[in-house]
Amino acid sequence: MRATGINHVSISATDLEASTRFYEEVFGMERIPTPIFATPVQWLRIGDLQLHIFLEESGTPPSRHHLGITIDDFEAAYEAVSDRMSGEWGAELVELPSGQVQLYFRDPGGNLIELNWPDASTVDRSRYTTLGRLVDRVPQTAESAQAVLYLEGTRS
Repeated sequence: MRATGINHVSISATDLEASTRFYEEVFGMERIPTPIFATPVQWLRIGDLQLHIFLEESGTPPSRHHLGITIDDFEAAYEAVSDRMSGEWGAELVELPSGQVQLYFRDPGGNLIELNWPDASTVDRSRYTTLGRLVDRVPQTAESAQAVLYLEGTRS
C-alpha cells in the first residue's frame, strides 16, 4: 500500500464564517456540501482538492504548520492579501534558491498561509521591495540549493 495523493487539508478558525468568506473572496474557493459533524466545519473546493475549515474557538494554530497554495496571478494575490492584512498577521516574501517565490501571511483564524509563485524573475522587485533571497539570509548546501516547490507535473 502507498499513498497516491492528498485529498484535503484541515485548518482551524475562530470565526468559521469569516474564515470561509476569506478563502472564497481572496482565492475564489467554492463552498461545497459538507456533512454535519459534532464540531462545525465548512468544506471548500480548491481545484481537485478540498480545504476543510473547523471551528476552534479556543485554539491557537501552530506557529509553523502551514497551508501552501499555488496562485495564478502573483500581483492580484499580493494585493488581495495585503488589503486584508493587519499588523498581527504580518507578511514575508521569500525567493528560494530555485527562483520560486513564497508569500507568508496569517489568515483570519491565525493559520500560517504560504502563497507559491513559480518564477521570481517575473516579479517586479521595485514594487515588492521586501522580496528577499533565502540564500542571503541562510547559507545553503549544494543539495538544498536544488530544492523546488513544484515537482515534475505539479506546476499548475
